[in-house]
Amino acid sequence: MQPTARVRACERSPIRLMFDLAEATDDRDLVRLEVGEPDFETPTHVTEAASAAARAGHTSYTTNAGLPALRTAIARTLADEYDVRHDPDEVMVTTGGMEALHLAMLCTADPGSEVVIPSPAWPNYFTQARLADATPVEVPLAYPFDLDADRVIEAMGPATDVVVLCTPSNPTGRVFDPDPVRAVVEAAADHDAYVLADEVYAALTYDADPTGIAALTGHPEHVLTVGSCSKSHAMTGWRVGWLAGDRSVVDEATKVRESTTSCTSSVSQHAALAALTGPQEPTERMYEAFRERRDYVVDRIAGLDGVSAPMPEGAFYAFLEPDTDEESLPLAKRLLTDHGVVLAPGTGFGEAGEGSLRLSFANSLERLEEGFDRLEGAF
Repeated sequence: MQPTARVRACERSPIRLMFDLAEATDDRDLVRLEVGEPDFETPTHVTEAASAAARAGHTSYTTNAGLPALRTAIARTLADEYDVRHDPDEVMVTTGGMEALHLAMLCTADPGSEVVIPSPAWPNYFTQARLADATPVEVPLAYPFDLDADRVIEAMGPATDVVVLCTPSNPTGRVFDPDPVRAVVEAAADHDAYVLADEVYAALTYDADPTGIAALTGHPEHVLTVGSCSKSHAMTGWRVGWLAGDRSVVDEATKVRESTTSCTSSVSQHAALAALTGPQEPTERMYEAFRERRDYVVDRIAGLDGVSAPMPEGAFYAFLEPDTDEESLPLAKRLLTDHGVVLAPGTGFGEAGEGSLRLSFANSLERLEEGFDRLEGAF
């Protein structure tokens, strides 16, 4: 007996491979720039709200779709911050953005259908498509990884059920221009397909005001928006995200999760409510720190011989393009073993990522300085 074919078709992310290699090394002075993990503590008022909720006995199941107050807060945040407008009953609280993406994929991609994914792209999209018994269709984008609407639209066909767009992008940090985004959504609507908008990094947009994909099109009913508290509020371990969109899809996703996680942790939901409705000064300080690090990283990349990268306009990643024929995974392993700096190999982000390295600047300026000093020695 073997596990199912759908599971065997999935691969572990090279990001986690590098994480495991770093964990297993005896060198404790590694500069860890491979994982997108904010180095800030969760804001105090958030942890205090969670503690108060636990002490008050709010430790039972919630409704499958989440606390009504939190769904209302998410809807208000989407409207106020990203101009994406949904009623609270069109919002579902999920166990991180990961579950939102997975449930959305299960509810919109039929077995045998196609999921169009512009790359470089987060590797989990490919896995989630396969778990839905759909076929991921990769559309490699050319450096500097602007959204090429013509190529994405050309990849759509009668079997297309879903198109995935992530902006700001993990792994490139690019923020897609509105016109090509609008064109892709219009084409998806013509194919009666959904656009799965991964906007977990939307709050970390540095050079313009963030606008949700659903707000850029005349077909918002074809857009499913995924968000999360993880990156913007330093709450990765709390596991709170959301799915917002057409009520029929949200209702079906809510039904499915009865057989998966049932509901997001009640204590974590109270923490997320405090994060979205409470003081925003801690979040603003984190944002300013990330932007300062972005500027520092851009300056240091400019000083690396034979290395370029597109401008990170959002998120906390730089996608390095070394002028070398070495494949990205062996290169990443060599940087770890010979130079003590850990990056994510671009091959984990699809065909368009081969030869590249993702650097996370969700780390202190001191560690970034040390990491770039080592990279200068390597390159």
